[in-house]
Amino acid sequence: MLHIVACIKQVPDTKVIKMNPKTNTMDRASAPAILNPYDAHAVEEAVRLKNKYGGTVSVVTMGPPPAVKAIRKCIEIGADEGYMISDRAFAGADTLATSYALTKAINKISEIKPVDLIICGKMTIDGDTGQVGPGIARRLDIPPLTSVNKVVEMQKEDSYLVVHRKLEDGYEIVQTTLPCLLSVEKEINEVPYSSFPNMLKAARYQPVIWSVNDLEDIDRKQLGLKGSPTIVAKVWGPPKPEGGKILEGNPDEQVQQLLSVVLDKKELFAEMRGSK
Repeated sequence: MLHIVACIKQVPDTKVIKMNPKTNTMDRASAPAILNPYDAHAVEEAVRLKNKYGGTVSVVTMGPPPAVKAIRKCIEIGADEGYMISDRAFAGADTLATSYALTKAINKISEIKPVDLIICGKMTIDGDTGQVGPGIARRLDIPPLTSVNKVVEMQKEDSYLVVHRKLEDGYEIVQTTLPCLLSVEKEINEVPYSSFPNMLKAARYQPVIWSVNDLEDIDRKQLGLKGSPTIVAKVWGPPKPEGGKILEGNPDEQVQQLLSVVLDKKELFAEMRGSK
């Protein structure tokens, strides 16, 4: 039976998050925690494939205890099972350490039920790197397909999958073997409102939670801050945009003023290119 695993993350809502002016870091307490929007589309695609080909959908995440809410949201969408790895040893992980920890969790899930397909969102809105999915695929030694905006066909018996990958000027059709990992775009589907039965199931659902001690063959040096070579020197918010310039006088004078602004900007951009 087909088994699809979707990797998810609970993130702060970046539409309302604020920056701490003293530490120059994101004040995560200033924004509500939500299921990463790209991951919602990953779960929805997994559910659609389950409904079309049969099987089950599991979701997995790494995070603190409140991240259970993100798993319950996935149950609302239609996932069957949820797994979370939660431990202070995972704190401060960058994309390298995160992909390592999630790979160990997926290996443990595979012992319960072999995994045929892994689906991730293109990226998380609090990091925007898109590195975790390919990192998991590399550690599992399976093909990674990024920027997927359509799943055309899947056959578990013949062990292959056909997808469309988004390009700047169109898309390409790719066939790969199973198991594999997909990183999906938002336009791959639309996430509908949850059904009432799924909402009831989600409200009562208790995911499986593992600590670092529950995972096998763990190298603690590759977890959390110890396993994170990435160093963020500084984070700051973008400057507030300057106010526009009011054009005065008759139409001919306004045209001359507008041309002057455009030419000044053009010279500025030319200087910036020349300095690179």
